[in-house]
Amino acid sequence: MVLAAPGRPLEAREVADPEPGPGQVLLDVAACAVCRTDLHILDGVLPERRSPLVPGHQVVGTVAASGGGIDGLSAGDIVGVPWLGWTCGTCAYCTSGRENLCPEARFTGYDLDGGYAERMVADARFCLPVPTGFGAVDAAPLLCAGLIGCRALRFTGDARRLGLFGFGNAARLVTQVALHEGREPYAFTRPGDVETQRLALARGCVWAGDSTQAPPEPLDAAIVFAAVGDLVPLALAAVAPGGSVVCAEIHMSDIPSFRYELLWRERVLRSVANLTRADGVELLALAAEIPLLTDVEVFPLGRMDEAVQAARAGGAATPVLVPL
Repeated sequence: MVLAAPGRPLEAREVADPEPGPGQVLLDVAACAVCRTDLHILDGVLPERRSPLVPGHQVVGTVAASGGGIDGLSAGDIVGVPWLGWTCGTCAYCTSGRENLCPEARFTGYDLDGGYAERMVADARFCLPVPTGFGAVDAAPLLCAGLIGCRALRFTGDARRLGLFGFGNAARLVTQVALHEGREPYAFTRPGDVETQRLALARGCVWAGDSTQAPPEPLDAAIVFAAVGDLVPLALAAVAPGGSVVCAEIHMSDIPSFRYELLWRERVLRSVANLTRADGVELLALAAEIPLLTDVEVFPLGRMDEAVQAARAGGAATPVLVPL
């Protein structure tokens, strides 16, 4: 499924199989989840990086062939391909464990053709091992919503009372990790969204309410998963002195001006950018240990438009494409 230019519908095209170069593998795609960031790319909210483009960055596939110069991967291995698809490996960020900030980084389904296809190539260095016991469809949402969500969770330190602003795919996965670690998740939804609040309570949150409501007690930290800058001051107001607010989105609307009092008393406001391979290895191992449960709705690749609409609707299940 090809994006000829932002704002245009995806087009089904028959193209030749891509050829893996040195250090790359050819994958038979088994599943690719649809993410909000995909919608930002389709709509042109994120700056155009290349056209035409095959989107999709939560990919699970089987290694079919390699271009040589690869250790640790063989034909038949099942791997996941996340958003971070390539880095230079030599800059100050790459050599200090912060490859997610590499200025030359290339991203799957944005700079590089992604998983809305039957086959794709990927840098072998950025192919993550999928734990035994996870099917491709269930593993796909872990590769962005899970990975970046859990990176955001790590930046909350040992916070016990944890606010989650926006209870979508990432928040549902982070809730499971938080409960596993003995934390208390509090869910904040769009005002009046009683259905999502009920879902949050059913998934183990200790409280759920409107984003405009104050929690029953001050939070130790909060993660903003919705791409809504107006939520940042609300999150800061809900966090106790010394607490932190982490913005987990790649794109967010502008944060409005707010009183310094909301930030004062050593509250911290920070963002999360992308992910590292270490994040991926850690999360996928933890996913098998818990085990993490994903809510998915499966669409064949030919019903791409329906999958995109399901992602826009923001329901309780992640749309996952399979190349039937």
